[in-house]
Amino acid sequence: MTLQQAVQQGTKLLEEALVTAPRLTAEVLLSHAIGCRREWLYGHSTDELKEVWWIHYGRYLHERLKGKPTQYITRVQEFYGRDFHVSPAVLIPRPETEHLVEEALKRLTDGPVVDVGTGSGAIAVTLALESKRRVYYACDLSAEALAVARWNAVNLDARVMFMQGDLLACVAPRSMGMVVSNPPYIRLNERAGLAVEVREHEPHVALFGGEDGFDIYRPLIVQAAQVLRAGGWLLMELAYNGAPGVEAMLSGSGLWRNIEICNDLAGHPRVVAARLHPNPHLNAGDFDPA
Repeated sequence: MTLQQAVQQGTKLLEEALVTAPRLTAEVLLSHAIGCRREWLYGHSTDELKEVWWIHYGRYLHERLKGKPTQYITRVQEFYGRDFHVSPAVLIPRPETEHLVEEALKRLTDGPVVDVGTGSGAIAVTLALESKRRVYYACDLSAEALAVARWNAVNLDARVMFMQGDLLACVAPRSMGMVVSNPPYIRLNERAGLAVEVREHEPHVALFGGEDGFDIYRPLIVQAAQVLRAGGWLLMELAYNGAPGVEAMLSGSGLWRNIEICNDLAGHPRVVAARLHPNPHLNAGDFDPA
């Protein structure tokens, strides 16, 4: 069997299973089995498929047909032009989250930046690499996720300091210039409608935000107001239907100004940005956005 025939067979199997982008997926899995870049296949399409390649390729196809995400098979996901290591311990970075990075880069101040719920570290590492004249922190509750994030920081030569803790509990008051986060925001009643590779394989703690999708936003907004310096920025990614609720939490407190909902390239609300009131003597602990 040639490499071209192997791709064709894999594509057919994936098509019959209604897997998205079957040809691309077959090429990615075959190149992963061989240990080459996908472009290499095009120049070697008539080469014979070695037995060891076939064994690995068949296993990867079987895993994908069972619903395992391609990124968890190859252990790689591209984000902001860089390859990030991923595992089932972390959410697979999405292209939409790149918009969160772009909005954060526009608003960077002189103070340190902390990424909350860092997962793979894609946000913190990207910010550190795109703007090196800052101090960057990243925190996560999961030790397994932090291990993945640390690996990415080392592999990509990004200067990020990692901390384990629940949201911002490990961050000192009034110490940050920016808080950035992609919180879990899927409502529990939306679970059945998710693709099987998401619902059955990605970590639920990074996906679901409770009954209304706001379970993490509420405490995160409170804690951000405590750890930010006066005039510091809070930026969070939004669900497709989350903008009105999150904006109401921010505007109703009196602690935030310059609240802006930023649309993605498709025109959907994707990021909320808000700046802490310049009064340095705010008692943010008195605020409950619920």
